[in-house]
Amino acid sequence: QVQLVESGGGLVQSGGSLTLSCAASLDDFTTWTVNWYRQAPGNQRELVASVSTDNIATYIDPVKGRFTITRDNAKKTSILRMVSLKPEDTANYICNTRRIPNEWTTLNYWGQGTQVTVST
Repeated sequence: QVQLVESGGGLVQSGGSLTLSCAASLDDFTTWTVNWYRQAPGNQRELVASVSTDNIATYIDPVKGRFTITRDNAKKTSILRMVSLKPEDTANYICNTRRIPNEWTTLNYWGQGTQVTVST
């Protein structure tokens, strides 16, 4: 059974930093895109950052320049480094792995998430 386990969340003051980690039990981790989503209470889940199989990182505009996503294929992990945190970054951060083997199929695995709370 595939598992994604996030860690590293917590309470931090505005302007502070946190590093989130996602550990995946996927045999073929290198073939999966890794995404970090976040969901705040009452809000829809939003994609924050992605790192592709060829290590290209993309971000939503609100986190550009503050968040960095990386992957370590040997360790089957992804890191989301967050600096200059703002109260609006408060959310449950959820790791996702995705693969599209053909035009009819999208495979997804989700973690349970790790809570990030940024105080003023």
